[in-house]
Amino acid sequence: MSSDGSVPTRWLRGVGAHAEIDEDAFLDGAYILSIGGAQQSHVNLAEPGQVFYEYLRRIANVIDVVRPPGEPLRVLHLGAGALTLVRYVQATRPGSEQTAVELERELLDFVLEHLPLPAGTKCRFVLDDAAAALDGLPAAGFDAIVLDVFAGADAPAHLTEAPFYRRLLELAAPGGVVLVNVGDDPPLAFARRQVRTLAQEAQGIAALGETAMFTGRYPGNLVIAALREPWPADWTDRLLAAGPHPAAVLAGPDLDAFTSGTGG
Repeated sequence: MSSDGSVPTRWLRGVGAHAEIDEDAFLDGAYILSIGGAQQSHVNLAEPGQVFYEYLRRIANVIDVVRPPGEPLRVLHLGAGALTLVRYVQATRPGSEQTAVELERELLDFVLEHLPLPAGTKCRFVLDDAAAALDGLPAAGFDAIVLDVFAGADAPAHLTEAPFYRRLLELAAPGGVVLVNVGDDPPLAFARRQVRTLAQEAQGIAALGETAMFTGRYPGNLVIAALREPWPADWTDRLLAAGPHPAAVLAGPDLDAFTSGTGG
């Protein structure tokens, strides 16, 4: 909240909409970033280790299992939003080195002005398209890569095709993971296509979501996790236990059935 009690707002020329940051009416120290009237991000400045949105919590759970607890990570964020996951990684793994790519300069400036990062956060910011920003980044340079820039079939085509995903996997360190948030509507044709496309490039792949999402009858978000190595079987058990519940983690034949449209 601004010093005069008003809600901070900023016109985003790139998307042609206003961004605003509201206090969470139910949680002290937490804020909600909205763009064009639609909620986009939730940040708890008082407890940055808390992740409120379900799909982000699932992404955070995968980040938790990539390396031993507390070990600093190298993380690439494609799509910065309110920097919720940047804050989470810093809170749970101090000393991590992060890079956040955001196309909208006004949005990044707005977020950093009103929701500053915790002291000691090591995060480099890149203002660019998610694909163009990959040029010059080190091969095998990241323990986790998070792509969170689109929803459904309106996604920029160049961010949904095999060459882009192949490049992301090249940037993943041994044992590292590429995480893609996919929002979609029934019958989840776009999400199924993205799993198939990533599966062509990855050695190991799984999809995470609320159990009912895999019936294809509901709108929502799925998280695709892809590796250059086979999917670790113990990750499935750990991620199922971590939730949010009811949770599903599909890999192997179960994931094949979902992508072919025969699952659920």
